[in-house]
Amino acid sequence: MTTRPGPRERLLDAARELTYSQGVQVGVDAILKQADVARRSLYQHFGGKDGLVAEVLRSDDNLDRYRRVMDEAGDDPRERVLAVFDELDAITAQPSFRGCRYTAAELTLTDPGHPAHAEVRAFKEGLHRLMAAELTRHGHPAADAGADQLLVLIDGVLAHAVTRPGARPALAARALAEAVLAARA
Repeated sequence: MTTRPGPRERLLDAARELTYSQGVQVGVDAILKQADVARRSLYQHFGGKDGLVAEVLRSDDNLDRYRRVMDEAGDDPRERVLAVFDELDAITAQPSFRGCRYTAAELTLTDPGHPAHAEVRAFKEGLHRLMAAELTRHGHPAADAGADQLLVLIDGVLAHAVTRPGARPALAARALAEAVLAARA
């Protein structure tokens, strides 16, 4: 017998799916309907839609996914970084791909006080630290600057793949990532 998740988990699952497929401006009623919960549950668990959107971003496992991809590539920092671009190639080729949920939220939410902005920045900073650590292990002479370059490539792949489906921008970005990795102390 399978136990149905509680209202909090159902709200998160529904919001995670709908905010990705339809954007963070998706209506509360659509989220409540898909989650099959009462409006009271939204306010009880998240204080409202803003809190729910922030929690969706906070609880997403994208940073862990990057780590898993890198770990599966082995111990060589160069191969670990390049594996990210191989994974991005696979992700962006999926018909359900809609771009980076973090960048989309950042661009859509115009209220500077929205709690999702802090979650977006935390994710991007975490990804920067992850890349900088690999570049440091690789012997890169300017790991922070190199990580900035890799993040520009990652963000570019995620945006370009939405605007030009089938273009496979991760392959082009992978070649550029190799140039970033070529800088050695």
